[in-house]
Amino acid sequence: MKLGQYLGLLGLIVSLYIFWQIRQLVLLLFTAVVLAVAINQLVLWFQQFGIKRIWAVWLSVSIVITLLVGVFFLIVPPFIQQFRELIVLLPTGIDQIQRAINWLEKRILEIYLPEIPDINNFIEQLQPWATNLLQQAIALFSTSVTAILELLLVIVLTLMLLANPRPYRRAFVRLFPAFYRSRVKEILSLCAEGLGGWTIGALIEMVFIGLLSGLGLWILQVPLVLAHAVLAGLLNFIPNIGPTLSVVLPMAIAFLDAPWKAGAVIILYIVIQNIESYWLTPTVMARQAALLPAVTLTAQIVFVTLFGALGLLMAIPLAVVTKTWIEEVLFKDILDQWQ
Repeated sequence: MKLGQYLGLLGLIVSLYIFWQIRQLVLLLFTAVVLAVAINQLVLWFQQFGIKRIWAVWLSVSIVITLLVGVFFLIVPPFIQQFRELIVLLPTGIDQIQRAINWLEKRILEIYLPEIPDINNFIEQLQPWATNLLQQAIALFSTSVTAILELLLVIVLTLMLLANPRPYRRAFVRLFPAFYRSRVKEILSLCAEGLGGWTIGALIEMVFIGLLSGLGLWILQVPLVLAHAVLAGLLNFIPNIGPTLSVVLPMAIAFLDAPWKAGAVIILYIVIQNIESYWLTPTVMARQAALLPAVTLTAQIVFVTLFGALGLLMAIPLAVVTKTWIEEVLFKDILDQWQ
């Protein structure tokens, strides 16, 4: 190898080391890129009507902010009220569970199962867990300032990328050797296309899950149908984990109304998620962003290990971009050309 090649290899190693040290900052930048690409779909739609880009950007951002504020006031205040009612009625619910356990012990399970422990003993065993949970909550509160600052940074970067993305694109391309820069531009276009397709597919799935959840909860007459439906749609953004989290609040609130409704809510969400997993996702994402289920799950595990909670949220966009670079660079440009 020539001296220039050794220096290039050394520069690559140093760059990877620096990248690893600032990986959280890079992930925040990537989050801003994903948000910019998603909002840019709306910007391009407005530009089709002859609206200048700067005005299309501000109009799109205003619509997104209005929707987020509306969702916040739709979900948070009712859930706070219902949570207060849940805390007040929790002793009554525990008493109902204890009576049900006693009835099962006497009528059905006395012969087949050992004695079920008393609910009071179970609550006493939960006290250390509750103390640990309180400590974790305090630690979470102590890091809230950092989270707010990171959110502000992502918002500012998103607005900058939306307003004038070309200089940032050119700066990124210049990080590569001159002979490969035209190819990098093609790959970046493919990444933007993949992220745009994933955004459209994710929105379709979120709307579908929200509508089905709202319809099912309305039939079951569970309170706060609209809020639960919106929350189910939003949490569907996180594959595998989000749908599980979305069932907790409607199940708890349904239990306050009638215990049997809690079981009905669980069955409803299982049916919806099976429809989504076996029909909607293969139909929609196969056209928008083809990712195998195993790849999706692996990406979540890998990126949450590397980047934490934000890595879990950004796992699928990261998987889409990583898949594009591997296919274009490793397969097409290296392995397929290997003589």
